[in-house]
Amino acid sequence: MVNSTVVATLTIYVNPAIGHDANAGTRLNPYKTITRALKVTTTPKMIQLAPGTYSTASGEIFPLVISVGVIVVGHEATKGQGIVISGSGLYNSKSFGTQNITVVLLNDAQLMGVTLVNSTQKGTGVWIESTSPTLANNTFIKCGREAVFVSGTAKPLIEDNVFVQNGIGGLVMAGNCKPEVLENVFQKNALGIAISDYAIPRVANNTFLFNRNAIAISRNARPILRNNLIENSIQGGLLINGHAVPDLGNLQEPAGNIFRHNGQFDIQNTTSVQLISVGNQLNPAQVKGMIELIAATENTSKKVLVNTTFSDIVGHWAAAFVEVLHNRNLMSGFSDGTFRPEAPITRAQYADVIAKSFQLPPSNRTRKFTDVKPGFWAKSAIERAASMEFLSAFPDGTFQPMQNLTRIQAIVSLVNGLKLSGGNPHILNVFRDRAQIPSSAINAVAVATQKLLVVNYPEIEQLEPLRDITRAEVAAFIHQALVMSGKAKPITCAYIVNPNVEIPCYTNFVTHWAEPFIQALVSMGLTHGFAHETFELDQPITRAQYAALVAVCFNPTPKHAAPDFTDVPRDFWAYNAIKIAAQGGFVGGFRDGSFRPGQNVLRLQVIVSLVNGLALKAADNETLLGCCDRNTIPNYARTAVASATQNKIIVNYPDPKQLHLHREATRGEAAAMVYQALVALRQTPTISSPYIFSHSSFEK
Repeated sequence: MVNSTVVATLTIYVNPAIGHDANAGTRLNPYKTITRALKVTTTPKMIQLAPGTYSTASGEIFPLVISVGVIVVGHEATKGQGIVISGSGLYNSKSFGTQNITVVLLNDAQLMGVTLVNSTQKGTGVWIESTSPTLANNTFIKCGREAVFVSGTAKPLIEDNVFVQNGIGGLVMAGNCKPEVLENVFQKNALGIAISDYAIPRVANNTFLFNRNAIAISRNARPILRNNLIENSIQGGLLINGHAVPDLGNLQEPAGNIFRHNGQFDIQNTTSVQLISVGNQLNPAQVKGMIELIAATENTSKKVLVNTTFSDIVGHWAAAFVEVLHNRNLMSGFSDGTFRPEAPITRAQYADVIAKSFQLPPSNRTRKFTDVKPGFWAKSAIERAASMEFLSAFPDGTFQPMQNLTRIQAIVSLVNGLKLSGGNPHILNVFRDRAQIPSSAINAVAVATQKLLVVNYPEIEQLEPLRDITRAEVAAFIHQALVMSGKAKPITCAYIVNPNVEIPCYTNFVTHWAEPFIQALVSMGLTHGFAHETFELDQPITRAQYAALVAVCFNPTPKHAAPDFTDVPRDFWAYNAIKIAAQGGFVGGFRDGSFRPGQNVLRLQVIVSLVNGLALKAADNETLLGCCDRNTIPNYARTAVASATQNKIIVNYPDPKQLHLHREATRGEAAAMVYQALVALRQTPTISSPYIFSHSSFEK
């Protein structure tokens, strides 16, 4: 807890229940409003708040600007329980223009022991744009946008606060700020902490519970993360975007962050830079992207390396794979004590590894090769590998044992021998050089990628299918095949290709008008609400699919209880999503108690749903002047359509001026409008598209 016993030359008392602004501001004769107390020119000063609600109704004028040397104190021990500052006013920020803010903290100002609420849709609780103020022992709850926003060159201390159920985020840090964020609790926020621009905060000893995402880092931010507990995130723990490089520990100072029970990932790195995690407690299976995991102990400051018997494998990316196979006598080294990890491997040598690694029943056909003579050292291994269908003859009946094996041949070999099937070719879009994959091997590569058999070093996006495979790569591939077969334990390695690591580029919308919106949703992991492997963007979207998309994108706070719809059983794939969307006010049922999940959604219904669910303010109907078919808008929906237009939510293709409200919405249209709703909430960056309908775009 922050020590608030700061010596103040003047203490001013405020009580909204019994005070009066004509009083002297003493303990016995308190002011009624904080606004009045802030007008006292004597500094430094402490403003002591009594229990009660400080709002416009009680006479407050927002935003409250707490200036240099002013301390506002409620009750720190209870985190401000019963001392509520609630309201919003326009503030002209130097960097961000006009904002809806409750409290502005200036240099060395302090706010402690209060509960703060800004229920305005785009409202911010506390705004800090410069200098070094203090926020401690407060509760920030249900702020419309974020509870606390820090930007500029500010260096505030934010300590021991509670952030609960705030609309966009609990704490947002941008600009070149360098806050100290210590021992706070972030619970049930859409986003616990967002760190952007060039911010370099120290985030330590905080607790994150049941947020949609705990921490998101973007642009060029470089936060330092230490000893935080991040658990039960609905979507994920730590998301890293753009060019951000968080400090996740080093050999001298292990990070000590704990990740537990998070939905889709503990850490996801979508950048092109490999990051290092030292001394964090997490589930390797929940780590996505290029992240090297290094264990750390209290007694060592050295990187934990894989013990190896080969002189040329120390520190090698494939050392762990090689050692597993060597210890099982599946691959051996050379007489000089080396493994030669970068050397190619011949088909005969590969057959020898296969024959030792897999004990599968042979097929009925006997394999004989014209160029594998009796007495050849690998004859038995070649025939066994062929009998298990890992390898086969060339068209002329030869095996060509001394020919080097290529990467694509190794992949096809493992898929054939292990009898794997079911690949989705869209997965291949994780590879930049997918055009080099022979058409006959496309399905095999898709299956192998889906089964996590493919390992690419040094660039995970480069398959290099036609290149000779190295001995190290064979060790990695074979090990992954053993893992898939339940014969080996997984190894954490940043070079195992996971289809979820990179943003997929689905072939059925590569040239589609909605591509930018879908790609943006994919990058945030928000498209699984479609419940399909492909998007089929021009197909109608059903009510169940739309509810799933809404639920995952907005995760709305329940506004009311949702009924159990008569036609949505508990084992229905979208049961939970429909319930979330209904409780959040985005969808509803019919008079007969049904939901009709398979019914297609109209464009008008999507628009009205988003406006209602987000509780957007009404707009002037003049915003509809730009659309050609405005006369088709039902009277009951004109205000909603105007509001959606004002917020640039409506997307019209191919003619941006044609609403086509009574046409069934396609999956691409629904996704685009949902994305635009996220833009309106300032949860996502804007996308430049000629199909976004707005009144201003037609004003000349």
